[in-house]
Amino acid sequence: MNDLLQKAIDGASGVNKNFRLTPAEGLEILKNVPWTQVAEAANTVRHKRLPGNKVGYTAFRIVNYTNVCEVTCSFCSFCRPFQSPEAYVLSLDEIRQKTIEAKAKGADQIFLQGGVNKEIPLSYYTDVLQMLTQEMGVTVRGFSPVELVRIAEFNKISLDELLDIFKQAGLSSVPGAGAEILSDRMRQKLSPRKLPAQQWCNTLAACHRKGLPGSANIVFGSDETDEEIIEHLEYVRKTQDLAVDAGVAGFNSFVVWTFQPQTDKFPIRHVRGDEYLKLLALSRLYLDNIPHIEVSLLGMGLSLGEMGLHSGADDINSIVIEENVLENHGLTTIEEAENFIKNAGFTPYRRNLNFDA
Repeated sequence: MNDLLQKAIDGASGVNKNFRLTPAEGLEILKNVPWTQVAEAANTVRHKRLPGNKVGYTAFRIVNYTNVCEVTCSFCSFCRPFQSPEAYVLSLDEIRQKTIEAKAKGADQIFLQGGVNKEIPLSYYTDVLQMLTQEMGVTVRGFSPVELVRIAEFNKISLDELLDIFKQAGLSSVPGAGAEILSDRMRQKLSPRKLPAQQWCNTLAACHRKGLPGSANIVFGSDETDEEIIEHLEYVRKTQDLAVDAGVAGFNSFVVWTFQPQTDKFPIRHVRGDEYLKLLALSRLYLDNIPHIEVSLLGMGLSLGEMGLHSGADDINSIVIEENVLENHGLTTIEEAENFIKNAGFTPYRRNLNFDA
């Protein structure tokens, strides 16, 4: 066994920073250690940290409440300008109907996400949150860091004030959306109007302090460097350290995604299956303070997803009901999710978005 992989395995029984991989060591693994060895080590660490043979899944509906966005990411084909005839903001009745459809399929969670739309009043968000949680009886994860920062700015309130308002209205968790690659060089290429890397982290840290945990992710497959991938993992790990040290819930899980071709404005390369599995496995080894690693069935498909469950992942982040931004290669029913996990050799269990039930 490679010495660096053995170091990660030796420290897997708990968070011990003496065994923590350094950025230089993570880079060495990413560049030079065969992916099969990394996957084997990650699988060992996964089972040491999470004894048993269980794999989690969840059930939620994504509701893209608006497609109007002034951020205009270079890789996104979903957003529309304000004046576009295709621009929309969903009404409360439309969101209610989507929720009714989701509940009929067994999903009791809504994931609210939209563009950065300065025309939407603050009352819209609180009305939606109250309707979903109080009337419809579902839990809500919502709003990427850039949405939260801009909504606060548009309404001339602080981020902390906004989080208090949203939490009181019913918000219970936040996604790690909009991370892509936490490298300011790459973020300038992706979208100069998005949050810089450190502000993205600071925004999620503020959410964690307010009792709004969530997830983190990475999206790779452009012209990012190996060094920038490690920089991204280090940003996430340091942000999670803040939550751990404060005794609050932070990132419950980490997801590895790849860019999908949506526009010709952003360079996207083919990511091989072994490359995806290696980064998934390295995430398990490097992110020693994040309990769950999710494999992206939606983005990577079922065959690679099954291999991911033997490469450090313990969750499939499915089922997803309605996905408008990405092409969905994953699962759409609870029965499909449970059968997939069983066929992969594991015992399925259903969890909520916060992994607390």
